[in-house]
Amino acid sequence: MTAVELTVLGCSGSYPGPASACSGYLVEGGGVRVLVDLGPGTLANFQVHHPIDAVDAIVLTHSHPDHWVDLTGLEVAYKYHVGRQAVPVYGTAENRAKAEQLIGDLEPTFAWHDVTDGDTVEIGELLVSFSRTVHYVDTLAVRVAHRAASTGLAYSADTGPGWSFAAFGAPIELALCEATNLADGEGDDVLHLSARQAGAMARAAGVPRLVLTHLLPSTDPERYRAEGEAAFGGPVEIAREHASYVV
Repeated sequence: MTAVELTVLGCSGSYPGPASACSGYLVEGGGVRVLVDLGPGTLANFQVHHPIDAVDAIVLTHSHPDHWVDLTGLEVAYKYHVGRQAVPVYGTAENRAKAEQLIGDLEPTFAWHDVTDGDTVEIGELLVSFSRTVHYVDTLAVRVAHRAASTGLAYSADTGPGWSFAAFGAPIELALCEATNLADGEGDDVLHLSARQAGAMARAAGVPRLVLTHLLPSTDPERYRAEGEAAFGGPVEIAREHASYVV
């Protein structure tokens, strides 16, 4: 089986909403389970689907807390209750430094691997590729595909205009793209995408299926959908907790 499944564990942008976790996704395929980002609330939501020790690897896109701080809870569980060691974590050197500030020594619980723009790592039968986005800190978008598949899924992480899914140079069947703002929140100094910008970028990159995520909890999701669809030129889905997508 070459299918890859993505489950949304959290999709609120910048801060949690009522009963809504921050960024975090579960990717399953090729015999492994990978957590991609681990924002506040996502560790609890992961346990709705699997036991806490059923994680094969973790990918963190950048050092902003809304994308990774539940790693602290996972470290406590693995170190003191589950007995897991050397769980692979792939992330930026900047993110590693932030994690060490909060957790202390990451080893032996985690085996951190610094990754950067253009890197590809193998996790089981999955190939995970990284592309640097345009954001306030070193941030890596992620593409995941089964090694035997011709296409895959991609996650923008956080980015402003100037980055595109086309940067991966490989087919993408499903794109999960941040849309923190609506069009009235766009600006030259804003390094997040609006729903309009996300739709236009995905359309230009030739992505057939677009899911918007990282929405501000205080804004009506249907406004994001309307702006995204107008720019994308077709249906756009809005990420919601526990929703799953198969590629």
